[in-house]
Amino acid sequence: MSSARTARPVTSPDGTPPGASLYPHLLAPLDLGHVSLRNRVLMGSMHTGLEERGDWDRVAAYYAERAAGGAGLIITGGMAPNAEGGVFPGAAGLYTEDDIANHRKVTQAVHDAGGRIAMQILHAGRYAYGKDCVSSSAIKSPISPFVPRELDEDGIEKQIADFATCAQRAREAGYDGVEVMGSEGYFINQFLALHVNRREDRWGGSYENRMRLPVEVMKRVRAAVGDDFIIVYRISLLDLVPNGQSWDEVLRLARAMEEAGASILNTGIGWHEARIPTIATSVPRAAFSWVTKKLMGQVGIPLITSNRINTPDVAESLLAEGCADMVSMARPFLADAEFVKKAAEGRAEEITPCIGCNQACLDHTFMGKISSCLVNPRACHETELNYTPAAQAKTVAVVGAGPAGLMAALVAAERGHKVTLYERDGQIGGQLNMARVIPGKEEFHGLVEWFETMVARAGIDLHLNTEATAEALEGFDEVIIATGVLPRDPQIPGQDGANVVNYVDVLKGGAMVGSRVAVLGAGGIGFDVSEYLTHQGESPTLHLDHWLREWGVTDPEAAPGGLAKPEPPKPARAITLLQRKAERPGKRLGKTTGWIHRASLTARDVRMMGGVSYEAITPDGIMLSTDQGPQMLAVDTVVLCTGQEPMRALADALQEAGRPVHVIGGADVAAELDAKRAIDQGARLAASL
Repeated sequence: MSSARTARPVTSPDGTPPGASLYPHLLAPLDLGHVSLRNRVLMGSMHTGLEERGDWDRVAAYYAERAAGGAGLIITGGMAPNAEGGVFPGAAGLYTEDDIANHRKVTQAVHDAGGRIAMQILHAGRYAYGKDCVSSSAIKSPISPFVPRELDEDGIEKQIADFATCAQRAREAGYDGVEVMGSEGYFINQFLALHVNRREDRWGGSYENRMRLPVEVMKRVRAAVGDDFIIVYRISLLDLVPNGQSWDEVLRLARAMEEAGASILNTGIGWHEARIPTIATSVPRAAFSWVTKKLMGQVGIPLITSNRINTPDVAESLLAEGCADMVSMARPFLADAEFVKKAAEGRAEEITPCIGCNQACLDHTFMGKISSCLVNPRACHETELNYTPAAQAKTVAVVGAGPAGLMAALVAAERGHKVTLYERDGQIGGQLNMARVIPGKEEFHGLVEWFETMVARAGIDLHLNTEATAEALEGFDEVIIATGVLPRDPQIPGQDGANVVNYVDVLKGGAMVGSRVAVLGAGGIGFDVSEYLTHQGESPTLHLDHWLREWGVTDPEAAPGGLAKPEPPKPARAITLLQRKAERPGKRLGKTTGWIHRASLTARDVRMMGGVSYEAITPDGIMLSTDQGPQMLAVDTVVLCTGQEPMRALADALQEAGRPVHVIGGADVAAELDAKRAIDQGARLAASL
């Protein structure tokens, strides 16, 4: 969100930006010899799906907006150096002369906006979702159905040559540099680790042999582009898979890459197949910066730290503490293209926060959709969703200050409409206030706080503790109903008993819950409630050492790849999670985060059952019908997470009276608690008023 209506002072009395004193390390230039980057902020690589659509003007607009927003250096999404290296058939790349003109549109737009951009060269290796995939050894990955072809000498030479040619073409296309992707379990990483590399020739066996490929790639790339070109090497500091690299090997590789011509080393954490979360919202902020710090001083080129860095204060502290020379932030630039600009102008509290949810970015990527952002629907839609000044200012009433209503109110106000916002609760946020009490979802606190800041600065007339009525809405030009949802009545015999509560009562802290619990409904809410009830004490997301122990992450000097035995805490309660659907509980959770939720509950001994019917609730528990016959589940408390229904009474009354209204969010469709859809719907409606 940006608007002249909410802008704050951008200079101090002496003429310097306020952020210069707040973030002296973050905003300091980084001298690379032939070029100086304007600050220490890297916009990390993200695949958006835009390039595959062939609309390169749209790609250019996306990157240019982030260059104008102040990023010191932008890294593109991964571009394949050849057809077999693409993450899927037809994936974007730079391996023909015809591609250069398209990429030149992007580089020109970024340079016109005052930024610098490097293209990531990504060879997927055995992660490529296609039958022509290649790797160091013919070992299938657990995240792809295809067995890769083991490369022979000629095949390896072709891959190395294609990296160099790709880099040369990137320079011709106007890029300021390239990033060679050597981590996350992709092609180069597959040669480095014994986890995949089982060769016995000069490309396998000893580490000297296994590191031959990345070193040769770096030498050839440097020779192809010359000395006055940035080459970032993405180095895997923690593989987080069995038979990963030791710290001595990582250190040896880092020094070899410097000698071979790398300008910068960028931290990579974990392979995509690793069973340890690395970027989800439940991962502590800057959870892996200590690994980058281990490498500081061991090489003479700058180091970049990454993963779960989402505020300028966190980034500044990492640089001040000597953890790195530069910080990489990827998803925060989806959330707010003006991240650096706002920090430099002393407006950090106006930065739309990345909550690490993955719902509109990575989940979209892995489903073949164009990426966006839950908190910023304009991300990757810059050419078709804009909040331009309204031709005619209107009076707009918004009923409900949940995510849909809040976004609608903010966009409408930004466009010049006079907005009145009604909320029957004593605080804004709606369902977000329940989400933020879940251990691992602490980032939702920041999102609610951001909404509070922006509502105040937008001049919105906010009425809390106010039940809007049809009479109160008389006279408004536009009425938007965003009243949210109600828990669905599952109509189970005995549900009125003293031992039965619903998820709202639990998450708002008003329900007594026993030590043995049945959670009915295994959607997102059921999983969240189970997570909430199994925890005791503070969330491990707020205590890095606890989180590392729980997931089994250790110093790579102690164990190759940084893997240790997980030590999950003892659960606070015995939970049984039930669902009617005859499928694996949690199957419909987020594409990239569902496995984390399932693994977390499994580690806390949560029993999960699908394909059951709820026959009756008694003081002793709940009677179930299963494929093995009737079963009495003895529990102290039954928690109902059995769906939601739209809260539409006001909307229906207005429509019956013939008054035009707009209905958005949960009041429109009550599927789960879909903040992504609610915020997008609110933004798009307000943009059209």
